[in-house]
Amino acid sequence: MKRAAVFFADGFEEVEALTVVDYLRRADIHVDMISTIDNKICRGAHDIDVAMDKLMDETSDDYDAYIFPGGSDNATSMRQNKKLLDKVKKVFNEDKLVCAICASPTVLYEAGILVGKKITSYPGVFKNIEGGFDYLEEKVVVDGNLITSRGPALTVYFALEIIQALEGEEKRQQIENQILLAMM
Repeated sequence: MKRAAVFFADGFEEVEALTVVDYLRRADIHVDMISTIDNKICRGAHDIDVAMDKLMDETSDDYDAYIFPGGSDNATSMRQNKKLLDKVKKVFNEDKLVCAICASPTVLYEAGILVGKKITSYPGVFKNIEGGFDYLEEKVVVDGNLITSRGPALTVYFALEIIQALEGEEKRQQIENQILLAMM
């Protein structure tokens, strides 16, 4: 069974975080919700408290995917977490899947893994950042072991792309059918 870690801090975007957790679990991917703030309850950007499975210090690097939901406060907190940034760089360099949506691609930038990569994000979050990457205005961008997406409305596609990367096209199609994606 594939394993994914979804990282949280206070201010996470609820739709982006919980949709990903839900869809990956539907695809029979083991998901751990991991707090980066030393509290097993994280409060979302819209005041929804969510209980985490683990604290970051309780995890190892044995996940197949490392996923970062957006939310500006969430991303700011994670960008300031040196231990998390070191982990991101390490697992990315080990060719593990690293995924970020909305404001959280800035966390990956801070970790130094976006140089020469194709990415996307919520519009404007990189306006004061130098670059070194190829920014695309697409729903979801895949570049090797990196998946990025734009924001809440596109979370479904972000999650499906992660499922496809971990479990293949057939599993993605199965989940698309289950969630009635074709009706959109």
